Amino acid sequence: MAILAVNAGSSSLKFSLHPRYGEEVGPSVLTGNIQGLEPGGTPEMGWSFNGASHQQALADGAGSSFARALAALRSLLALEPGVPRIAAVAHRVVHGGAEFRTSVIVTDAVLQSLTKLNSLAPLHQPHNLEGVRAFREAFPELPQIACFDTAFHATLAEVDYTFALPQALTERGVRRYGFHGLSYQFIMDTLLRASPRARGRVLMAHLGNGASLCAAREGRSCATTMGFSALDGLMMGTRTGSLDPGVMLYLLEQGWDHQRLQTLLYKQSGLLGVSGISADMRRLRSDGSAAAQKAIALFTHRVVRESGALTACMSGLDVLAFSGGIGEHDAVLRQEVCASLAYLGVEIDPARNLAAVGSDTLAVHASSSAVEVWVVPTDEGRVAARDAARLLG
Repeated sequence: MAILAVNAGSSSLKFSLHPRYGEEVGPSVLTGNIQGLEPGGTPEMGWSFNGASHQQALADGAGSSFARALAALRSLLALEPGVPRIAAVAHRVVHGGAEFRTSVIVTDAVLQSLTKLNSLAPLHQPHNLEGVRAFREAFPELPQIACFDTAFHATLAEVDYTFALPQALTERGVRRYGFHGLSYQFIMDTLLRASPRARGRVLMAHLGNGASLCAAREGRSCATTMGFSALDGLMMGTRTGSLDPGVMLYLLEQGWDHQRLQTLLYKQSGLLGVSGISADMRRLRSDGSAAAQKAIALFTHRVVRESGALTACMSGLDVLAFSGGIGEHDAVLRQEVCASLAYLGVEIDPARNLAAVGSDTLAVHASSSAVEVWVVPTDEGRVAARDAARLLG
């Protein structure tokens, strides 16, 4: 038996299949991604199984591209020799609000409650829930489990999640929630197995197209950079990160409407907006232009600045961990961030740092470093699958 973990987006469907061993799961035995699901796109499914990679265009047919994608996935799971039988589907859902602090089996009532949170994560939540609905229809015999990116931060203290707004707004749910929780849970679990110091003061950096930091004590989140929405905190691929609200008031006075502001904040800012070139750090590294270097420098500065704030919340630092597409693969960024945090006793080993390319969990700190530094390739699907296995009992 196995758990199918899925992440449904606006134009893609990522999936991984994890063998189930009671309430635990193993690493994925099959992984894949169906891309081109946006209107007018050309859907194509790529997957890897038993060391072999495959690519297949989705056949034309009736129904939406997402429905065709599910049909292709169901066929793959049924016909690929050696694929274990599925016990449940675990869905990554970005926002659980204040109500959902742990993973849950999806019911009509759960879906109704989650739909009310769409406006808190408009780029992700609606597509996550559309995926849940589609899987319920395509796999009616299987339990569907919702696993939340906000749940890891349910341990935040009131002083950390409360904004300086009237209490009436706080009671209506206007507060800090935090995101990337499935990733942080995986990183934290990995660090706890790897080092006794991970029970102390840990700073985790999930750096990718979406980016955030999380401070943890004794394995529990105590501060994070993302807030009410996935816009807050660090500069990201196309998102602003922290921004003076006065900028929004100014743009409203200039005649900007909600849609234009939302597009600016979520899709036109960050690395893409500052560079005018790309949201991809790899492309910017290879570009060499002044605009590209400016965007990289600002991204790095924001990581350093927020690291200082979260470290202060813990009164020091024992372990620093990098993850996410940028955090796992960009040795230059790791070197520069660690150099800026040298006042905390952080010292990176250049050779170990270069050897960390996102394939394995590696310690990259120098032997003389007062702080351990790790690179941890994250696996959000495995965390979701494990939660599903535990719910099934």
